[in-house]
Amino acid sequence: MASLSTLTNPISETCFFLPKSCDLGFSRSKIAPFARSNVFKNSNVSSEGQCSSTFDVPLLSCSEVTERMRESRESHKAKQLYLAMYSSVSGGITIDPAAMVIPMDDHMVHRGHGVFDTAAIVNGYLYELDQHLDRFVGSATMAKIQIPFDRESIRQILIRTVSVSKCRNGSLRYWLSAGPGDFQLSPSGCHRAALYAIVIKDQSPPDHSGIRVVTSSIPIKPPQFAVMKSVNYLPNVLSKMEAEENDAYAAIWLDSDGLVAEGPNMNVAFVTKEKELLMPRFDKILGGCTAKRVAVLAANLVKEGKLRGIRVENVSVEDGKRAEEMMLIGSGVHVRSVVQWDEEVIGNGREGPVTQALLNLLLEDMKSGPPTVRVHVPY
Repeated sequence: MASLSTLTNPISETCFFLPKSCDLGFSRSKIAPFARSNVFKNSNVSSEGQCSSTFDVPLLSCSEVTERMRESRESHKAKQLYLAMYSSVSGGITIDPAAMVIPMDDHMVHRGHGVFDTAAIVNGYLYELDQHLDRFVGSATMAKIQIPFDRESIRQILIRTVSVSKCRNGSLRYWLSAGPGDFQLSPSGCHRAALYAIVIKDQSPPDHSGIRVVTSSIPIKPPQFAVMKSVNYLPNVLSKMEAEENDAYAAIWLDSDGLVAEGPNMNVAFVTKEKELLMPRFDKILGGCTAKRVAVLAANLVKEGKLRGIRVENVSVEDGKRAEEMMLIGSGVHVRSVVQWDEEVIGNGREGPVTQALLNLLLEDMKSGPPTVRVHVPY
């Protein structure tokens, strides 16, 4: 049997719950309820399988767990604040971050059977809520999740959660899961699908400066999974990490035919030397709500003569790298210039004027766009 390595996490950050049938060679009554020492102390297992030292693992009550979670959060300086969370499991909204939890036996946790989406909160309005909600429902249908509420009820729950949070500038993220029930593979034992939503306040200042990207070596998801916004984001995470390891902001995926696909959580677009806005087709990738809105707003630049046209079609790597401008588009990055892809400098190596114009159009649309893209939150 392999040795148990020494753990250095303080007990305030790590809790171990011991089943009644677990015999570790000591009495439960001797477990220190609030020991501040490390979880394990030089613990090794002999060749006979016997522990050679005493464990120091407290058995915690529900209130003690909650308090320790609260202390752990307060001691960690996060870049984001969580202002409110809705859970259909609890049937309400909480503003206590320590209570913003989901059950471990939720199939979204241990099987990845869940979908999610997001919407920006700008000046007290939810931007493109209905567009994202349509995609959300579509993703749930593709994932065979039985939606527990009708669409309008979900919409009102999301608006109410933002209202309770009092957040006027931030983001709303929400999930549908197969629900809690057991640790089996099939969701047949789940009681009911679960809806969760959380309001996030990002404390990092916006950054629209030009960035570098690389080509991802991580395989892209098959189209069946790429077109739905599921919680299965391990390829996306590994792709982002690969970029960071190469001093880049994002890694660009290519599809099975070697054509430009998308970034790990954003779409890609180009401005050709002929002054046309060019986007890859959405049939094998996630249909980005922000990218589609940018394509609509780009019509203004066509009228002004800054663009000659807008095309959505297959894009080769060669065409992408020799474009006049390249940009990433998404609810998180908005519209951001790419100045270098791998070793190729894009255009003149500076933020492109069309990219900047599209960013300005999007930011203005988020602040004063039509009612079709802005939903007022009654605080």
